[in-house]
This record gives sequence, structure tokens and C-alpha cells, in this order.
Amino acid sequence: MKKESETYKILMVIAGGFIFAAGVNLFIVPLNLYSGGVIGIAQIMRTIMIQYAHIPLPANFDVAGIINFLMNLPLFILAYRSISRKFFVKTLFCVIAQTLAFSLIFIPETPILDDVLASCLIGGIICGFGIGIALRSGGSGGGLDILGVYFTRKFANFSVGKLSIIVNAFVYLLCAFLFDVPTAIYSILYMTCFSLVLDRTHYQNINMTAMIFTKNQEIQEAIMKETGRGVTYWDGAGAYTKTQTRILVTVINKYEEHQIRRIVASFDPNAFVIFNEGPTVSGNFEKRL
Repeated sequence: MKKESETYKILMVIAGGFIFAAGVNLFIVPLNLYSGGVIGIAQIMRTIMIQYAHIPLPANFDVAGIINFLMNLPLFILAYRSISRKFFVKTLFCVIAQTLAFSLIFIPETPILDDVLASCLIGGIICGFGIGIALRSGGSGGGLDILGVYFTRKFANFSVGKLSIIVNAFVYLLCAFLFDVPTAIYSILYMTCFSLVLDRTHYQNINMTAMIFTKNQEIQEAIMKETGRGVTYWDGAGAYTKTQTRILVTVINKYEEHQIRRIVASFDPNAFVIFNEGPTVSGNFEKRL
């Protein structure tokens, strides 16, 4: 069962890579807009090769996918050595899927939608969903995703958002300098929509606390065994019934909420559970993909 689960996750990672690349090729590239991060740098390099270096490239073929893959090679080594083998394998599959899709998916000569803003929104939704399901499956889209996971594990106070802001600010300032300001502005709108959808799809990065009131002491052992999360408990009593109860508190990510609900319901269907979303957590708390 575990092997089937991992196979399913790899398939989802591959699907996420294809979906992301399809969104870029169909809605973003025809408008001459740019993604953020490493793929954005690859797209700018592609445009420089065509417009400034006048290197002849096949029509309707986006060489940015191949440039993106080459730029990710040292990051693959980082993922393998410093994060985990599973993360490395899934990320490799995702980036290969992106590269193939960037090369094979036909780029329309004219934009599918006449409205630039609508194209930014649709492209952002599709691309954000694609990378989101790749992250939910334990992989990533490469580039800043790898660096973000690495630095988050290495530095307790590191913010992935700060890294994205710094790199994307460089990318879009370069867009404004090399091309024009509207190109940079619409690209920023696309990336904003992309980021919002990504956060809604990949919700493992949202912290939650679960407070469980129960008389069954087996729940705490099941939570620790099945989720690997720590549990703190103390004894309390109902103010009305005066009966003794055990109060359990654990910190999880939003993706693990369903698992906690299932564990509690299997041991004590009458347990009272309170979930709080978005607490700030410091100390020995493991951030997971």
C-alpha cells in the first residue's frame, strides 16, 4: 500500500509539472510575460538569445525549459545531499516533466484571450495549481522551491517569502529595464495570482494547533505514532459534569488536520476538538512538505 501511495505521489508530481508548463506556454509566453524565480531568469535568457544575440531558434519551441533544467542541476545536488532522496527524486521528475512540456506544448502565435489581465489570472491559477499539487505530493517545481526548503530547515527564522521577494524583485526589475514597465507589472500580477493559488493548494505550510478533550488515553499514543508529532497533555474536569477528562494539545500543519480528525474519531467519537489555524510556532517544530 505504501508503494502504491508513493507511485501515486510521483504521478501527481509529474502531472503538476505538466500543468505548470501548460499554463505558462498557453497563457503567459504568448503575452511575452515572465514567471518569477529560476524559470523567470531562464525566460529572460531565452528572450536575450532571440532578440539581442539573434540566435535562431525553432518557432513555437520554448528553449526556456531546457535552460531552466540546466540551471536546476546544482540545485538537484543540493536537494539530494541536504534535504532527502525522496524530495530529490520527485523534484527531478517534476522538472523533467516541465522541460518536456515546455518543449512539446504548442505556443499559440496569438494569445488565447484578448484581455491581458484575464490571461494573467487564468495562467496564475493553472500554474499555481500545478506547482501546488507537486508540493503536496512531496516534490517541488525546482529552483526557489529547493532553496526555500533547504534554508527553512537550516535556519529557524528563515522566511521563504523573503527569498522569493528578493529574487523576484531582481527578475522584474530586469524585465522593466530590458523590455518595458507594463511587461513587468503584468508579470507581477500573474505571479501574485500564482502565489495565492499555490498557498491554497499547498497548505502544508499553514500551521495549526489541535486541542482535544477526551477520556481515551490511547489517542495521544496514536497521534504520536501515526503523525510523528509531539503531544502535551494535562488532566482537567468539566465545569458542569465535574467528570475528569484529558486535554491534549499538538501542533500540526493543515494537511494533517484530516489525519487528526480520523484518529480522534476512531478512538473517541464523542471527543471535543478545537482547531486553530495560523499560529506562530518556534522551537522544535518540524516543517514538512
